[in-house]
Amino acid sequence: MTAQFNHTIIASLDPQRMAKFYLDLLEAREEPGWGPFANISLAHGVLLQFASPPIDFPPQHYAYLLDDEHFDRAYATVCKREIEHWADPQRQLAGRINRDHGGRGIYLLDPSGHYLELITRSYLPVAG
Repeated sequence: MTAQFNHTIIASLDPQRMAKFYLDLLEAREEPGWGPFANISLAHGVLLQFASPPIDFPPQHYAYLLDDEHFDRAYATVCKREIEHWADPQRQLAGRINRDHGGRGIYLLDPSGHYLELITRSYLPVAG
C-alpha cells in the first residue's frame, strides 16, 4: 500500500480553542496556521486543520491510537479537567475505561461536539 493519511479539516465552532484542546490531549505539535485554519500535527506528518465552516455540521467520529503511557497522561488530563467520558460509544458507561481489543479506551466529546475515541490497541492486527 502506498496511500498514507495526510490531513483532514475538522469543523470547529472555535478553531483556536479546538487546536489547543487537541494539542494538549494528543501531545501534538503546533503548526503555523493560514487562512481560516488553526493547525497541529501528529506523528508521521498527519496535519489536523481546524476551521469554522460556513454551514452547520453534524458531529464526526475521530479515533486516536495512543501508547499506554500517553493514554495514562491523556486520561489524567480528562479526569483533572472533569471532561465527561464513557467506556462505550453509546455513552452508557460514564467515567469508565473499556478493555476492548486487548487494550484500553475511552470516548469523549471535543469542544465542537465531535466524538473522540482514545485507544491503546488498534482494531486491526499490526502488519509486518
